[in-house]
Amino acid sequence: MTQDETRKIESYLQKKFGNRQISLRMRKQTEDSVEVLLAGEFIGIIYKDDEDDDTSYTFTMAILDIDLDDA
Repeated sequence: MTQDETRKIESYLQKKFGNRQISLRMRKQTEDSVEVLLAGEFIGIIYKDDEDDDTSYTFTMAILDIDLDDA
């Protein structure tokens, strides 16, 4: 994923969720995804899919059962 794409997706997420503490960080081991952070804490991954001349981005976030205890 390019830095331009990363910047645009980060801006989109910040506006969509009304939270300027959402940030994206490039991954060293792969170029098709970025890490999603909330206030500096890792919360998920965004993957880029370029199949069939359509580009899409998939956000994957795991929720642990122990995290639900605080909800």
